[in-house]
Amino acid sequence: MGLRTRIAPTPSGWLHPGNGASFVLAWVIARAAEGQVLLRIDDLDRVRFRMEYLDDIFFTLDWLGIDYDEGPASSQDFLDRFSQSRRTDLYHGALRQLADRNLLYACDCSRKRIREQSQDGRYAGFCRNRQLSLDSPDSAWRIKLPDECAVSFKEWQREMYVSLNLSQLMGDFILKQKDGNPAYQIASLCDDLHWNINFIVRGQDLLPSTGAQIFLAQQLGYDDFQKATFFHHPLLTDAAGEKLSKSVGSTALASWRAAGESPRAVWRQAAQWLGIEYQGETPGELAAMFRM
Repeated sequence: MGLRTRIAPTPSGWLHPGNGASFVLAWVIARAAEGQVLLRIDDLDRVRFRMEYLDDIFFTLDWLGIDYDEGPASSQDFLDRFSQSRRTDLYHGALRQLADRNLLYACDCSRKRIREQSQDGRYAGFCRNRQLSLDSPDSAWRIKLPDECAVSFKEWQREMYVSLNLSQLMGDFILKQKDGNPAYQIASLCDDLHWNINFIVRGQDLLPSTGAQIFLAQQLGYDDFQKATFFHHPLLTDAAGEKLSKSVGSTALASWRAAGESPRAVWRQAAQWLGIEYQGETPGELAAMFRM
C-alpha cells in the first residue's frame, strides 16, 4: 500500500489560512508520492456544528484547487454517508476493549475542580482511586497513564523518532465525554485505522494528541497506526503571536473568498513549510516541484 493521508477539518468554525495551508501541505505530499488523499470531516462536536461551517469546507477545498480520492462529495453526502455518527460502533468497541483491561476510570470532576487541583491545567488524577462505576451519571471516562509514559513515533523529514512523556504533557486524558460521546483521541485513532491512513499531517500543537493516540494504539494492539509517519508543521499566528483560531473576520478564508482574493498566499505558506520557494499559479505546480 502506498502513501495514504487525510485532510481532517472540523465543522465547528470558519476555516483560516493555517487550516488551508495544512490541507495543501498534505495534498502536495500525497500527489508528489503518487499517494491518496481522504477527506475526513470530524463532526463529533455537535454543540458547535453548523451547516454553514460544513459547507465552508467544500467551498474552501474548491477555492484552494485541491481534490481528494475518497470522502464525501458534498455536505449532504457527508451527512448521509460519512458523518462520524455512522462510526460510533468502532469508537465504542475500542472503549470497551480498554475498559475490559481496567485501563479506564470514571471522573465526575468539573472544570472548576480541575482548575483548583492543577496549577498547569493538566488533570491531577483526583478520581483515579475513587473507584466510581463507569456507569456513574455525569461522568467522563479517563485513561490510566503510567507515571512515566514514554511514547515515540517517526517524524517525517527529520529522519528520527520523537519521544514524548505523555504523563507530563497531558495527564489522564478523556476518552468518553460526560454526554456519552467518544472523545477526539479515540475517534481520530479509529478513523485513521478504518481508512488505512499511514501518513498524518498535523500542526505542532497536536504533538500531545499524536502521543496520546500512539499510546492507545499500543494498548489496543493497533500495530499499523504505530508504524505511521507524522509531520507536525509550524503554526500560523496572528499579530499578537497567538495561534489562529476559527473565527469570523479577516482571518477566515470565507472572507478572503468573498473579497475575491487568490489562494496564492496559502499555497506559498505550504511551500515554505516544505522548504520550497514557490511563485506558481496552481497547487499542482507545487506538487510537481516537490520530491519526497
